[in-house]
Amino acid sequence: MQIRELAVPDSYVLDLVPHGDSRGRFTEWYRADVLAEATGFGLTLAQANHSVSARGVLRGVHFALVPPGQAKYVYCPVGKVLDVVVDIRVGSPTFGVHDTVLLDSEQPRAIYLAEGLGHAFVSLADGSSVTYLVSSGYSPGREFGIDPMDPDLGLPWPTDVEFELSAKDTSAPTLAEAREQGLLPTMEQCSARYAELRGN
Repeated sequence: MQIRELAVPDSYVLDLVPHGDSRGRFTEWYRADVLAEATGFGLTLAQANHSVSARGVLRGVHFALVPPGQAKYVYCPVGKVLDVVVDIRVGSPTFGVHDTVLLDSEQPRAIYLAEGLGHAFVSLADGSSVTYLVSSGYSPGREFGIDPMDPDLGLPWPTDVEFELSAKDTSAPTLAEAREQGLLPTMEQCSARYAELRGN
C-alpha cells in the first residue's frame, strides 16, 4: 500500500495492492497504521457507510461542521467513480482548490480526507459501490453541502454523463454563498481539531 498527499492538503490517495489467484482476489483496503503514519493521528471510526449508484449519480459536495467535523476514508469495491476533494476551509492557502482520483475496482485505490474538507463523487458505471469509513456519526444539523455545479469551483465533471442529483444537492448554495452564510469551517478550527487528534 502506497500513500501520497493530494493537491488539497490533509487529503491522501492510497494505491492498494490486490493479490489474486485462481480463487479470486484479496485486497487490504484499509490499514490504520499506514494512515496514522501519514496524518499523525489516523482515523477514529464512528460509522461505516455504503452507497450503490447508477451511472451519472453525483453525490456532494458534502461537509460537516468543525469541531468535530467528519473525516472520510473512501473505497470503491465495485464499479468506477470519479472522487473529488475540495478545500473549503476559510483561511486555507489552498481554499477553493480541488483534486480528483479515479476509484476503480479494477485498479483499487482509496482516498482519505481530513475533517473540514468537502467531498463529492460521480458514478461512472451502473451499480458502482462506494464504502466509506467516517470519524463521526450522522448528524443532520451539522452536515451541509455545496453546489457541485458551482462554476467558481470548476469541478472537472465528465462531459459524457447525464447527471442525477438529490434535491438537497441541487439546491445547495455555491461556495461563495456558503461562505457568506458562515457555514464553512475555518482553517483555524480545522488546525485546532487536527492538533487535538494528534494529542498536542
